[in-house]
Amino acid sequence: MTIEHDRLNSNDPWLLWGPYLAERAWGTVREDYSDNGDAWNYLPHDHARSRTYRWNEDGIAGISDDKHRLCFALALWNGKDPILKERLFGLTGPQGNHGEDVKEYYFYLDSTPTHSYMKALYKYPQAAFPYTDLVETNQKRGKFDPEYELLDTGIFNENRYFDVFVEYAKAATDDVLIRISATNRGPEPAELHLLPTLWFRNTWAWGHDDRRPFMSQEGTTDTFEKVLQINAYHHDLGDYMLYCESPDRLLFTQNETNTQRLFDLPSTHPYVKDAFHEAIVNGNKAAISPENMGTKAAAHYTQMIAAGETVTIRLRLRHDTGAIRRSASPFEDFDAIFTQRQQEADDFYATLASANVSDDHRAVQRQAFAGMLWSKQYYHYNVDHWMQGDPAYPPPAKDRAGGRNKEWRRLDAAEVLSMPDKWEYPWFAAWDLAFHCIPLSLVDSNFAKSQLVLLLREWYLHPNGQVPAYEWSFSDTNPPVLAWAAWRVYKIDQKQRGVGDTHFLEQVFHKLLLNFTWWVNRKDAEGRDVFQGGFLGLDNIGVFDRSATLPTGGHLEQSDGTSWMAMFCLNMMTISLELARTNSVYEDIATKFFEHFMYIAAAMNNIGQEGIALWDDQDEFFYDVLHHPDGTTVPLRVRSLVGLIPLLAVETIDPELLETVPAFRGRLEWFLEHRPKLAGLVSHWDVPGAGERRLLALVRGHRLKRLLKRALDPAEFLSDYGVRSVSKYHAENPYTLHVEGIEYTVGYEPAESRSGLFGGNSNWRGPIWFPINYLLIESLQKFHHYYSDDFKVECPTGSGQYMTLNDIADELSQRLIRLFTVDKSSQRPFNGMQAMPQSDPQWRNYVLFHEYFHGDTGAGLGASHQTGWTGLVAKLIQQQGDHLRE
Repeated sequence: MTIEHDRLNSNDPWLLWGPYLAERAWGTVREDYSDNGDAWNYLPHDHARSRTYRWNEDGIAGISDDKHRLCFALALWNGKDPILKERLFGLTGPQGNHGEDVKEYYFYLDSTPTHSYMKALYKYPQAAFPYTDLVETNQKRGKFDPEYELLDTGIFNENRYFDVFVEYAKAATDDVLIRISATNRGPEPAELHLLPTLWFRNTWAWGHDDRRPFMSQEGTTDTFEKVLQINAYHHDLGDYMLYCESPDRLLFTQNETNTQRLFDLPSTHPYVKDAFHEAIVNGNKAAISPENMGTKAAAHYTQMIAAGETVTIRLRLRHDTGAIRRSASPFEDFDAIFTQRQQEADDFYATLASANVSDDHRAVQRQAFAGMLWSKQYYHYNVDHWMQGDPAYPPPAKDRAGGRNKEWRRLDAAEVLSMPDKWEYPWFAAWDLAFHCIPLSLVDSNFAKSQLVLLLREWYLHPNGQVPAYEWSFSDTNPPVLAWAAWRVYKIDQKQRGVGDTHFLEQVFHKLLLNFTWWVNRKDAEGRDVFQGGFLGLDNIGVFDRSATLPTGGHLEQSDGTSWMAMFCLNMMTISLELARTNSVYEDIATKFFEHFMYIAAAMNNIGQEGIALWDDQDEFFYDVLHHPDGTTVPLRVRSLVGLIPLLAVETIDPELLETVPAFRGRLEWFLEHRPKLAGLVSHWDVPGAGERRLLALVRGHRLKRLLKRALDPAEFLSDYGVRSVSKYHAENPYTLHVEGIEYTVGYEPAESRSGLFGGNSNWRGPIWFPINYLLIESLQKFHHYYSDDFKVECPTGSGQYMTLNDIADELSQRLIRLFTVDKSSQRPFNGMQAMPQSDPQWRNYVLFHEYFHGDTGAGLGASHQTGWTGLVAKLIQQQGDHLRE
């Protein structure tokens, strides 16, 4: 146990302050009050500096309290930009040739789970930021072209940029030390303006609560006359003081919309949100409040930094209870506290970093954890209020009531949540969050558990049992992986603590029952145990949009949708059996899920007793089956993850457990005797395996080997960096479906999407995706748990080398980890062909955890900070260290 572990186990509110500030609040559904639902254009980046946000705030490397009342972040100006840099810039969905895309370079370097120490890096160019060039050049490019990145503009040539490090260290739960260090990497002196900014989220302008917090400049004392002080009073938080060491001056304004600039209407306040931009960039001193009061304030530091020089500024934000000694400098213990918190962070991560892996592996793992922890965000969205509008403003258009998320008026979110990416996806996504909880549970199992409980609470879960997907469409269907995540988090927590948290398990189980019922009632409308889940998060993977009305008419029997439900059944059965150890009531529930799994297995082999199977004997692969309106069927022979997902429905039961649940065991024996055909469909349920274990799985030993033959074939799914989402076979042999003179084609697309389906930067037609790879690895481990070392498969296919399933799981893990570690050529594959990140000493050790990766080269693609599920690499590194030790 370390001091950081003590904080985690303390009842003190160490999580009151954290990195809960979004990196983009503009262009979101929450802030969209347009007549046409065009969120990107209603509040674009150009408006963000001038318009007050309704629901949350954004900033660079910022923090806030856990209710987003008081916020702090860094603003900068290099003397040349047309805009004060208060937030990160990127392209909107319509602007990017592959959808939305942040166009900045920033890295999360460290964070403890209580955020007692945090560190981030922002690389700020010294030339004028190329806003127009980035937009116009990307708009000229098509889907077959690569994206135009900030490095491509040449703005970092000759190292003409600043490395700006932002660090936080907590002296107490409500006492945060802030250190900002800027290094000139260029060959000449360069000017830099630093504006650490403190402001209140505007909660008073909407007609619900007109209480207005305020900020003002406090007087100095003789003891520390170079320290300027900003007092910030809030009716809930009380008094906070921001101590600023030796700034040039303090600036004050109001967090109010500049209606004059945006709408050519007189502003209701003379001092508005974009006042600091006006004062610093445009030299308009009249924009700043002369009374040194407002709801937004900044300390202004102007620095001329020599080549290679580093300047550091220090600030301290703490709760002012009146008991703080005014006679002592707030900075006298500053450096000592920072040194102590850094050491405590090192001590904490030393307990997680295996000595059996390299220093490079440990560094990657720590940055992955940092990204997970920095990606927490306060998420606020009351759909009913959003639908109705606010009392102080005109009501929204009538069409709004029948538009986006109209079925979710009960959703009322106002909590800290784990985000997929705080710029590209600054809103929770249910199935992403399930994967986040696995690495998060290694560092803070209580937070991981609370996230799963939260998504299933009554203010999130729909009364019909549906889990909200994401704010662009809460009604979209994501794979049902919350039960899997709950079980995995439970087991990780049990291993750490030595005892299982059955209260948590039971709490989520009852809500998951509602969700399971929704799936059965809504996605198996014909009651045939074959599911039609829609796109299921696998954007672009199919012949056409699986969530929309099919161009052929009819309906689609989904191999992956049905397999996800089989996996859901086994997850629920496993949880039931664990709870049945102490409460026999759960034995009957476990039996229900066992039997449902059996019927799903039967349906995959004979849909509706019509002789239609999702398994194709000719190709020995699983496919979706298209039902035409006239009753004819067509297997959609696309070799994709759709056909590998049946591998995920696997579970083993130890004999010791069966002894504790006699009613469940008796029902199994009855099933074997009276339903032998159904039992025979499932892999060796009735044949004991290693250690007398029983196996429940959708695929038998033969089918398992046939699927793995394709999955482990470098000419098909196996890449040097994991399992591709579509077989490389389709590079030369694209699959085409002809419908009324129109061709619908799926080829192998290893990089960005060439399809307009879903309109964004997501592509499942070839690249490597972490979540499915992780589930495949775990499934292979479960199969090995039953088959033991006697069951071997050629890996790679055609190599003549045979490996156990456990060894294959390790091999896939190592290929995924290889995306981020230095290879024999001193390159990190995720960096692709970008020369500066690959070779420059000021870049090459900083890691980005992308949304997905090139199917052949491993180059990072999509959202560049989606540590959310790509952060699973931290768990893989920990697991590989354990395996090496064993």
